[in-house]
Amino acid sequence: MNLVSDLAPRIRDAALLEGDFVLSSGERSRFYVDKYLFSTEPGLLRDVAAALAEQVPDGVERLAGVELGAVPLVVATALVTGLPYVIVRKSAKEHGSSAGRSIEGHLNGGETVVLVEDVVTTGTQAVRAAGHLREAGVEVASIVAVLDRREEDGEELGGFPFRALLRMGDLRVVKSI
Repeated sequence: MNLVSDLAPRIRDAALLEGDFVLSSGERSRFYVDKYLFSTEPGLLRDVAAALAEQVPDGVERLAGVELGAVPLVVATALVTGLPYVIVRKSAKEHGSSAGRSIEGHLNGGETVVLVEDVVTTGTQAVRAAGHLREAGVEVASIVAVLDRREEDGEELGGFPFRALLRMGDLRVVKSI
């Protein structure tokens, strides 16, 4: 059985909520995929990480994940691939030994990185994180998300190569917003 096609009904059952929701984009939706409901289930997280690992091209030296939602995903994917990872903050930390940093962990200039994201609605947070990585001197090989909520198809997100394991249609949701 195809791992990705097996994930769709499992993620739908675990994390698809119906109601009236305001998305991070500010838009209203009848559907919400709660990433914490699928990333906190060990068996499902393991299989999502295996599917994400399959999307990591040869030559990638490090993974990155956007805080907070993508952290369990990037950790699990790092365990599958054996690649080290960094966490990209939404804003620079203001205290402690890492004050002023927007990236946590070791990152070496010139490395090739894949950015792992949970759910993409507009892609703003993922593109911002990829920009922080680029500013740190690394090449962002691609952004890989578990779910793409966007209505339009596209293999690019804000100028970065983009792939998603699933789209809302895979969860049997026709009009997500």
